[in-house]
Amino acid sequence: MSAQKAPTLHMIKLIVGCTSPEMLRDWVAVERHRGTAYVRTRTMPKRAEDIVQGGGSIYRVINGLIMCRQPIIGFDSYTRDDGHPGTLILVSDEVIPTQPRPMRPFQGWRYFKPEDAPPDLGKGAADLPDDGISSLPASLRNQLSELGLL
Repeated sequence: MSAQKAPTLHMIKLIVGCTSPEMLRDWVAVERHRGTAYVRTRTMPKRAEDIVQGGGSIYRVINGLIMCRQPIIGFDSYTRDDGHPGTLILVSDEVIPTQPRPMRPFQGWRYFKPEDAPPDLGKGAADLPDDGISSLPASLRNQLSELGLL
């Protein structure tokens, strides 16, 4: 009997203080835990193993729009500044732009089903041609999305 791959499950989380995927790329280069980029959160996902085994990503909401994703490579525990336990979502350095999609604010993170995730933009997207959208500045992509043109 062959082992069956877990279904892909993603996460989604807002970024506070970041204005573009380009800025996130800069943050990823600086914010490191044992040499790996990470995202801080309070609670360990109960389905962490499903996310990692299924090749899940964390989709990032910037200024009210899902703008990009980062593949998740693992999870680790840490102690927050207030002494309480926390979780680090270990992510790839790769910040992959996605088709912008509006998203209302929410606290913390949420599980995100593959069918709800926006497609990747630009080169490397398996099912989309390189339409030049990914080369537009993030602010212009935001405006186009808000107008319903993307």
